[in-house]
Amino acid sequence: MTQVTERGTSLPTAPRAGGRRPSAAAACVLGGAVAAGLGLGCVAVLVIVLWISSPYPDSGPGGALHVAAGLWLLAHGTELIRYDTLSGVPAPVGITPLLLLGLPILLMRRAARLATDDGGGAGGAAPGPGGRSGGEVLSAGTVFAAVLCGYLAVGAGATVYAARGPVPADPLSAAWHVPLVAVVSAAAGVWAARGRPGAHWPSWVPRGVRRALARPRYALALRAGSAGALVLVGGGALLLAASLVWHGGEAQASFLSLTGVWSGRFAVLLVALALVPNAAVWGAAYALGPGFAVGTGATATPLGFAGSPAMPGFPLLAALPAEGSGSPLTWAVGGVPLVAGLVVGWFAVRRAREVSYAETALTAALGGLVCGLLLGALAALAGGPLGSRELADFGPVWWATGAAAAGWSVGLAVPVALVVHGWRERPVRGTRAARKDAGNWHDSGVRELRWATLRKAAGTLVPDFPSPWAPPPGPGASPKPLPGPGPGQGGRGAAPLPGGTLAGVRVVPLRGGPLPSSGAVPGAADLLPGAGTRPVVPLPVTPVTPVTPVTPVTGGSAQAPAPAPGAALPGEEDTGSLGAAGLSPGVVGARVMTRRVPPEAAE
Repeated sequence: MTQVTERGTSLPTAPRAGGRRPSAAAACVLGGAVAAGLGLGCVAVLVIVLWISSPYPDSGPGGALHVAAGLWLLAHGTELIRYDTLSGVPAPVGITPLLLLGLPILLMRRAARLATDDGGGAGGAAPGPGGRSGGEVLSAGTVFAAVLCGYLAVGAGATVYAARGPVPADPLSAAWHVPLVAVVSAAAGVWAARGRPGAHWPSWVPRGVRRALARPRYALALRAGSAGALVLVGGGALLLAASLVWHGGEAQASFLSLTGVWSGRFAVLLVALALVPNAAVWGAAYALGPGFAVGTGATATPLGFAGSPAMPGFPLLAALPAEGSGSPLTWAVGGVPLVAGLVVGWFAVRRAREVSYAETALTAALGGLVCGLLLGALAALAGGPLGSRELADFGPVWWATGAAAAGWSVGLAVPVALVVHGWRERPVRGTRAARKDAGNWHDSGVRELRWATLRKAAGTLVPDFPSPWAPPPGPGASPKPLPGPGPGQGGRGAAPLPGGTLAGVRVVPLRGGPLPSSGAVPGAADLLPGAGTRPVVPLPVTPVTPVTPVTPVTGGSAQAPAPAPGAALPGEEDTGSLGAAGLSPGVVGARVMTRRVPPEAAE
């Protein structure tokens, strides 16, 4: 009993972890709700600022907040319904500003990524009092569902709140647009938090499909198609800028005629900036050929602007081309899809040398299809209705734009990819053929040939060393003398200098002048005959200090006689004299090195 009461009973950890799990899930739900609230709050602050600065507000702050909720839902692609019209017929507003669409996508993606990092989707733990709670781990699916629930809860509340305002949201449109944006953004955030795995697919995907999708061809096609779509949208933005400059007067007049107060003009400017990405997609569709609709009765294409356009007064619509048939200036926009096709073909070529031409062509074709799908999706988001009757259709037709982008990209990317593939393979084939003709690069004969070529190109900078593979000279053979400068070299007219050996060491003759008589090393003239005219700086000779006699200390009182100067000490062995070393007698001042020999070895 004492042990039980003092030490207590150990409980299993599984129930405790299960008891704390709802706190981590609640934190993920709260993260999703905060992401939706931040987006809604940003729009609300902007609307309230415009309402305060407006000299003629139509309603109170409650009406401004209802409009803010409707605009936040419009940013997800939800259609709004405007009941206050001149005809009394409700008019839908379905053009989603693509710049405003980026706000909920970024916030939701960030919330899902942070929740996955903190909640353990990547192997971590849920947040606790110290930043992380010990032992609690949430799966990526749980984090995804929790964040999604929090976001959709705020979206449902915003839909109900906006229904009582002047511009309510269509419930059916909000029921699938808001979840679609939230699901895609949350999935992107979880995928980024888990390290962007590209080859790990769920278990319910068939094995054959997983193996096929794991091939590098699809990742390369996705990159090539994305690059082509980016070039098309960028080209559309350039066309928009050029057209605004060309029609600058009309755009300025339209901007000034909408309102006369600075707060209203600021609101028009913000709306125009939010619709700039939409106009860039419209320009890309115009360059591809299908063009875009300006109302139900007019279509603008490079071949002409036919019909009766229903254009409301807006600065961006003032940049539309003139009515009538096309001109060489409008036909020149075909260079945008041409460049996009070249970019898709360039990015579709792998740098691996073992890729075949068929694989390269298939990758380029898939990249063109990806480009078409991306442009079709952007065209579907960039267009929509602005009202009823003539204003019911604005923007490009998504399926026609996607088909045109795919046709341009596939038709140009495949031949370009094949040409680039052949150009990159050409130097590889030439190198292989050269290696086959020259033999193995690491053979000894190839190394000698390389060394001889380098030595010949370097001239006299590299001495003529004997080859390490040459057989050793026989006994009694004299070394080959080194060549000296000829009579015509340097204008000296010196005779070739002989070479020789000194105690087994090759002597390299100096190509200088005669040694001076004073201060020169004795015997150097005998070693270096036939010198030229350039003086040589003599080397100083250090005299040898005589060895001080050492009196050995013995146990007795008798002292051994001191050795003579130059003689070997007791226990030492002379290594040889100058003559034994093969030195010339004229070379003096050399120190004779001695080594101590143990008495046992001497005996």
